[in-house]
Amino acid sequence: MPALSAPIQQTKAQNTMRENRIRTLWAEGKPVLNGWLHIPSMWSAEVMANQGWDSLVVDMQHGMMSMETAIQMLQAISITDTVPMARVNWNTPGDIMRLLDAGAYGIICPMIDTREQCEAFVGACRYPPMGYRSLGPTRARVYAGADYADHANETIITFAMIETQEAYDNRDEIMSVEGLDGVFVGIGDLRLSMTGSAGFTSSDDVVNKALDDILESAQKHNIQAGLFTVDPNFAVAMLKRGYSFVTVKTDSMMLQEAASGVVNTVRDGLD
Repeated sequence: MPALSAPIQQTKAQNTMRENRIRTLWAEGKPVLNGWLHIPSMWSAEVMANQGWDSLVVDMQHGMMSMETAIQMLQAISITDTVPMARVNWNTPGDIMRLLDAGAYGIICPMIDTREQCEAFVGACRYPPMGYRSLGPTRARVYAGADYADHANETIITFAMIETQEAYDNRDEIMSVEGLDGVFVGIGDLRLSMTGSAGFTSSDDVVNKALDDILESAQKHNIQAGLFTVDPNFAVAMLKRGYSFVTVKTDSMMLQEAASGVVNTVRDGLD
């Protein structure tokens, strides 16, 4: 019977936690172009991850995926250099910790309206003494490195969503929470909350001013400011304005628009 081969020894490099390229880009003064995943599919996540996005967010709030599918999507993203992130369904510590244990390198939490809510969110993302995250990085240790637990607190990114009038009014208190890396403007909900009208643009003075105020507060507290957009030109304008993390559309929006464009082109050609 042949002898078993000796186990491969891990090198020092293998024991160094994988960098979070989002932090690297910010440190270089560069913005982050982020993609958004609603379709519950490893394959579509892999396709999106190969298109040049800096990061991709698996959306557990308005996306169609289960927790198990979300974890598989994080795996699909991880075969590229694209940074895997997730938006949780709500400010629920158990779900936050599980997605981090699955290898998400950043968490976006919706509907953060107060400092206390933000403290609870950030605490769930940080190991003691900075927070109360439970130790058990099952897949994260495989994806990120054997020393994940030693460096997770300074590597994982935390985004609190500002998307209500209350959150806007409390923005400085929210942004002063230690360990918060940035705020992410949910412009659809913010516009609805402030004006009673749905939409994803800053086409009125109230929302436009709010975007300026939120950015100013973020800069004052030395954290990042991001937002969701549905128009590439608006995304460019927001990046030039000073936002450093901008999402453009969702995968399902892009699929719908591309499919509709093909169908209409063919039908118009026949007509």
